[in-house]
Amino acid sequence: MRIPGPSEIGAAVGSAVGTALRQTVELTWGLGLLARAGVVAPMRPDRALDIAGGYLRWGLTMATGYAAGAARHPDRPAVIDDRGVLTFAEVHERTDRLARALADRGVTESTPIAVLCRNHRGPVELAVAAAKLGADVALLNTSLSAHTIGAVLREQRIRVLVADEEFHATLGELPDRCRLITAWPDAGARCDTMENLIETGGLATLPLRPPHGRLIVLTSGTTGTPKGAERPRPKSWAPAGSILSRIPFQAGEPMFIAPPLFHTWGFAALQLAMMLGAPVVLRRAFDPEDTLRSLAEHRCGTLIAVPVMLARILELPTAEIDRYDVRLRVVATSGSALPGDLATKFMDTFGDVLYNLYGSTEVSWVSIADPTDLRVDPRTAGKAPFGTRLEILDDDGHPVTPGEIGRVFVANGMMFEGYTREGASVETHGGLMSTGDLGRVDGNGRLFLSGRSDSMIVSGGENVYPGPVEDLLASRDEVREVAVIGVDDEKFGQRLAAYVVLAEGATLDADTVRALVKEQLSRFSVPRDVVFLDVLPRNPTGKVLARELPVD
Repeated sequence: MRIPGPSEIGAAVGSAVGTALRQTVELTWGLGLLARAGVVAPMRPDRALDIAGGYLRWGLTMATGYAAGAARHPDRPAVIDDRGVLTFAEVHERTDRLARALADRGVTESTPIAVLCRNHRGPVELAVAAAKLGADVALLNTSLSAHTIGAVLREQRIRVLVADEEFHATLGELPDRCRLITAWPDAGARCDTMENLIETGGLATLPLRPPHGRLIVLTSGTTGTPKGAERPRPKSWAPAGSILSRIPFQAGEPMFIAPPLFHTWGFAALQLAMMLGAPVVLRRAFDPEDTLRSLAEHRCGTLIAVPVMLARILELPTAEIDRYDVRLRVVATSGSALPGDLATKFMDTFGDVLYNLYGSTEVSWVSIADPTDLRVDPRTAGKAPFGTRLEILDDDGHPVTPGEIGRVFVANGMMFEGYTREGASVETHGGLMSTGDLGRVDGNGRLFLSGRSDSMIVSGGENVYPGPVEDLLASRDEVREVAVIGVDDEKFGQRLAAYVVLAEGATLDADTVRALVKEQLSRFSVPRDVVFLDVLPRNPTGKVLARELPVD
């Protein structure tokens, strides 16, 4: 056996010490940010002991979060949905009853559970109850086909499916050994429901220290069948500190979460709200005017959204927007890029309150653009938050020259732990994980994205990026929304195709689109195909489904 030399031992010790120091600094800084946000604050000794007991029992999980809320502010609203209000104490007590009822029906730490629900108390309570049992939870996209749902349930070996009744028609391929529980029944429905389980409760004794169950989120599947991605369990409060270093969330401030909870951004917002002790407002379907009404009614200071939702709000008549006394302090978006000058238009209407987080299911976050960044350039993805390492690398894994376009890699405290599908992986270099995007960083540390690395095309020998073409066309008043992709071309290898949805009453022809791109970008960026559509095919989080765009 080879014995390491003094220099190797010294390097290893130095690396270990450096890592420990970095982690200590990040944890200390994170706690400071939590204190500034009001999360860490003096409290009665008995409440502190209750919170400590929950942490020792469940760790940093949803179970601990709502148990802590029940101890610290039991009567504060925790979830406000279409059925009414549940306090933190009620969520804690109801999920105890739900966990016992599930345990009586054979659910244990080795029983994977899937959730197919819209935004309401159901998926929240199921996630908390599963944490009290140590069971794995897979969040299913509500737009999946019956065939895809069946495939995912089999791949994840699901034994319990919790679904809203409206999706029962898509469960024709439900595995034989999979039990169905209805989270949101239709009026007059007679089926096994979550509410019945909670009312009945159970006799089982819950585990004293259950294992930490996995949370499985499906990738967006915009170009193929979605994969299951295992979300990491926070090991400390440092990751929350990273987000708070760029977005000034406040403890106890009501938060409207518009994106689906099955999406990484929606569920991450729920976890942040839980940590902040913030009431969460949920609606089963997004409606722009109803969103404004809810924001005003519940005095929400924070709105969580995806960019297309902000665009739909701005399409409302000015009189309807002004009708509601909306007082937003933070509007945090993620899930897709902010198109054109949407950021500027939104802040001109609602104030400089917009924050855009760039990330993915796999890497969680990469960078965050605050209002100052977006005023400087609404196309920027912002700067890396505290504790995040961002690098732009070439095809060989080496850093590119500052300002040069390369592949975006990142490292932070919440990168995913791998796909559940055998053989699927993400490229890494030196502890950094690929986002699959191309981008550059300017002299001020701001990141600008050029599109997916697999969306860059080579047309006639020139590298062409769809992103700048999308941004240019999206900034036009005549354009409601646009998508630009690469398609095969017999002569040039590949070519750009632009799919344009016009604003109401607007006129624009294909030749004008091509002339505009040629004038402001380059002839290589001119889309040879310009297709006008009534609407772009999107998934529930607003991402364009490229596979559903028509190709000649």
